[in-house]
Amino acid sequence: MYKVLALDLDGTVLTDDHTIHPEVKSAIHMARTQCHVVIVTGRHHTAAKPFYDELELTTPIICCNGTYVYDYQRDEVVEHNAIDKDNALKFIELATEFQMKMVMYVTHEMTYSRANPIAYMQALESWAMQFPKQHQPQIRKIDSFSQLAQQTDYVWKFVVEGAPSSVQRLSEHSWIKRNFNGERSWSNRIDFAAQGNSKGKRLADYVKGLGYEAHHVIAAGDNHNDISMLEYAGLGIAMKNADEMVKQSAKITCKTNNNEDGLARLIREKIKG
Repeated sequence: MYKVLALDLDGTVLTDDHTIHPEVKSAIHMARTQCHVVIVTGRHHTAAKPFYDELELTTPIICCNGTYVYDYQRDEVVEHNAIDKDNALKFIELATEFQMKMVMYVTHEMTYSRANPIAYMQALESWAMQFPKQHQPQIRKIDSFSQLAQQTDYVWKFVVEGAPSSVQRLSEHSWIKRNFNGERSWSNRIDFAAQGNSKGKRLADYVKGLGYEAHHVIAAGDNHNDISMLEYAGLGIAMKNADEMVKQSAKITCKTNNNEDGLARLIREKIKG
């Protein structure tokens, strides 16, 4: 009997236009009455909040690829493994040297460079503007990553984007490999969190805290950052839109992609069982 349903957002629960298929929403609403539903995402908690509210969840959320657990009900960080301040400053120095465009996720906001903006953040900022002011995902252009890194409480993760060869060289840098966990989120983009963080590790700790074990868990995802939780879960589900490496890490593959209702059918089948 499954007790926990762990769901990735982008490419899994969300369609390509960042909406939730009505059938998927209905199936998740049903699942809430049968088991513990938890979102496990690469997103910052402010960028996940609109979907969390739409799904009417009350559970904490695992954010930034396992870096921290955030409780919306108490409006606080519950658990975390944030990036050490000195390591954050060194990372910024190296990323600049490798001519990377960069995003830095900090305590309550996502930030990117005013002078060297990254296109997908500009698109995300436009998306965020559709929500009422008090519920808007927090995105801000800044002049200095180093200055903010020194001032903020937490640095959750960095996203870097650049020439594929430069991105690869940065990810293979010996100091980076010792101190950071890098997970590819696009062909020329990698997310870097503190070493030891992953969706699978954080989900395992979270599930243990609930009094359950891996065989009680269903997890669904589509990207490389989901592999660790798909391998951990008793039932790992890869979306049809996932690449082969992700599918090989899962027990089953959804018959449809994230724009259709296949995930809804699987949730109903496995949860009601």
